[in-house]
Amino acid sequence: MQLDKFTDYALRVLMMLAVRAPARVATSHIAATYKLSENHLSKVATQLAREGFVVSERGRNGGLTLARPASQISIGAVVRAMKRDTPVVECFGTDQSCLILPACGLRAPLVQAQEAFYAALDPYSLADVAGARKPLDDLLSS
Repeated sequence: MQLDKFTDYALRVLMMLAVRAPARVATSHIAATYKLSENHLSKVATQLAREGFVVSERGRNGGLTLARPASQISIGAVVRAMKRDTPVVECFGTDQSCLILPACGLRAPLVQAQEAFYAALDPYSLADVAGARKPLDDLLSS
């Protein structure tokens, strides 16, 4: 499996928030730090808020904070939530036009592989992957 940019950016946002917790961090600051489009990152932040991973506050002192402690945010859950609409192969989605679909034996192994991918991420929390707070903070501050 491969993470799309949207999911990659979501994980980066969460890692920055974990390092800076409990401070509120502006989306514009996160975008500038990672040299990403602020518009695109706003969409990522909106989805993270919709899924309950972050709290978004608007206004002059607005920004993002983690919705719960980093130790309670599963990386597998984040990846599942962000990739929900992105099937591994076309036939898992709405496109059912594949000629061999009725007799294809590939679907079951691919479903297993997808679930194995998520299951491998499930034991890791945001706190685990952002555990090196000081080195990460140094890198995010430069």
